[in-house]
Amino acid sequence: MNVLSRLRSLDICDLSDAVDALGLPPAHTRLLAVSTPQPIAGVAITVKLVAGLAPATSKPRHLCTAAIEMAGPDHIIFVEQATGVDAAGWGGLLARAAQVRGVAGTVIDGPARDIEECNRVGYTVYARSTTCRTARNRVYEAECQTPVALGDLSVAPGDYIAIDASGCVVIPAARIGDVLLKAEEIRDRTEAMARAIYQHARVSDVMGGNYENMLARAAD
Repeated sequence: MNVLSRLRSLDICDLSDAVDALGLPPAHTRLLAVSTPQPIAGVAITVKLVAGLAPATSKPRHLCTAAIEMAGPDHIIFVEQATGVDAAGWGGLLARAAQVRGVAGTVIDGPARDIEECNRVGYTVYARSTTCRTARNRVYEAECQTPVALGDLSVAPGDYIAIDASGCVVIPAARIGDVLLKAEEIRDRTEAMARAIYQHARVSDVMGGNYENMLARAAD
């Protein structure tokens, strides 16, 4: 399997344990699947929004449109909208345009809107919150394909993002091979433990020293 196929086959919690074991920044939590909830993973295309009106000297462009036009099935569009302004960083027409291009989904550190529309077209959006308020005259796109932030995490263009209902893992492109190997190792050990449970092993044994030893070995 290629890198994305391997990434998409893994559970977020195994990926989270893997980045912990490798000493990478931990997974981020508290993002919500606001439309078409399902796990998604892909390569990050980044957008940064800031509060206020776009400078008069800038070329008019609706937020996130440039990101959509460079994205495809291998990509997740990540939007930083951490201004504190209650204004959407994503909406229904953007979701339709992204879906036409086969984009895996959108992750927003901030609010999204047009949730029912996104659900109707089957496009997956994770966001910090929801709103009905337009971005117009409230926030604008300052940067595209530059490093942005997700809480304490940095997200660079080309990084790998995986997210589900449990949380979001951001993997630097240079470390994706290491993380996949470690996560696959943890998954295989976890599956062996699950089999032991179904074979009526004592759960105190499975979830006791065996589990702690598994994590210790994963951290070696």
